[in-house]
Amino acid sequence: MTRRALILAIDQGTTGSTVVVFDESFSVLSRGYAEVRTHYPQPGWVEQDATDLWDSVVRAISQALLQGELDAHDIAAIGVTNQRETSILWDRSTGLPVAEAIVWQCRRTEGICQELKSQGLADFYHRSTGLVLDPYFSGTKIHWMLDKHHLTPRAKNGELAFGTVDSYLLFRLTGGAVHATDSTNASRTLLMNLRFGQWDDALLEPLGIPRVLLPEIHRSCHRYGVTRGVPGLPDGIPITGVLGDQQAALFGQGAIAEGDMKCTYGTGSFLVMNVGKRVPLSSELLTTVAWNLDGELTYAIEGSAFVAGAAVQWLRDQLGLIRSAAEIETLASTVPDSGGVFFVPALTGLGAPHWKPEARGLFWGLTRGTQKGHLARAVLEGIALQNMDLLKLMESTAGVTVPHLCVDGGASRNNLLMQFQADIVERELHRPANIETTAAGAGMMAALGIGMLKGIEQIPGLIQLDRRFIPAMDHERVQYYTDQWRLMVARA
Repeated sequence: MTRRALILAIDQGTTGSTVVVFDESFSVLSRGYAEVRTHYPQPGWVEQDATDLWDSVVRAISQALLQGELDAHDIAAIGVTNQRETSILWDRSTGLPVAEAIVWQCRRTEGICQELKSQGLADFYHRSTGLVLDPYFSGTKIHWMLDKHHLTPRAKNGELAFGTVDSYLLFRLTGGAVHATDSTNASRTLLMNLRFGQWDDALLEPLGIPRVLLPEIHRSCHRYGVTRGVPGLPDGIPITGVLGDQQAALFGQGAIAEGDMKCTYGTGSFLVMNVGKRVPLSSELLTTVAWNLDGELTYAIEGSAFVAGAAVQWLRDQLGLIRSAAEIETLASTVPDSGGVFFVPALTGLGAPHWKPEARGLFWGLTRGTQKGHLARAVLEGIALQNMDLLKLMESTAGVTVPHLCVDGGASRNNLLMQFQADIVERELHRPANIETTAAGAGMMAALGIGMLKGIEQIPGLIQLDRRFIPAMDHERVQYYTDQWRLMVARA
């Protein structure tokens, strides 16, 4: 009997781990999901337990195989995509973390960033990495962990390993045989030279990070290793695709041409534009690696808003206005507009293009007539308005006009949010039938790695659209929202 050739994609995100199994045509056969606990030990600090991240992946794999009644021996390859910048230190001999993982949202290293800026290093890091000196990125997180937990001697002795989440998963998937990362994740650390695609000692030295601590950098499409000792999976399955989550979503949207652009609505919202072989630098946006195929880097510019879906979770968990994230659309639809209420989602500071870690979230325009529906609608509009700022800046930076915006992620299911987003950016939105484009991108990269896909030119043909959202708001109304938003951001 001929076995099917299935692709298993692991999407390890901030709030949980998703595992999707695809067939040869990249139709979804099954899906598993397991939540991840996040800890907030003090204001601005965000932590996770790396062991919990791994356990959630194992649970999601089991669930996906069970849901689809699939034989794990049919899995031909594994792709991995992950929350980026989240930083993990572990013991090479045991695979166990030696400290809590510091999540990408965490702001505890603001002081380290300020110290580097005071040394006149901001421009050097920006030109070398395409990033800015901000607590978002991994480099200052590593420095903090080594210093706080007195781990530098162990790191220099080679006892410890650092990795973003992809590296830790590769280590666990291969039974400790592989300590590696791909170019997209490495480009988010402040430690990789963007043009050469390698770790740079000149970037490591100011942060006091020993090179022996770091994983090997490989192409996004590469045979990283094979499974060993993974619960629920046979040994010997090759892991052939690795991408950071936003790059995976860009790839999974089939955005392979220069000027193609997508927005992912997850915990944060992330707009990424393919800029080909160019390396445009902007003081307000990030320049990053989109993917690395055959040793040739494709670049992207990115605008990151730290809070999108997290604002909906906040309404649910802290304010109790809704019982589930999906309820926000129903509640927001009880009113025709936001009643003059505006919301700035700066719950963990403002990311691009403002880079103000000290900014705080804001509701503005509350009256005695304000209803729950107005608050819900203002939250959705705030998510869309911050994306409007980013899209316009990215078009200006790249010198292109984006004809349409591809959307994905959990909140892209919200039709009210998607229609307002189309209205406010005055562009069509294209939502694919499979909004798990992050997992799809990792899976497609893995399929390239085993020759199931012969080239990236095949990928756009695999994307099926669910719906187009056509702008319907008159320009005067758009301008009103734009002007008010700018005032609100200044207040935040």
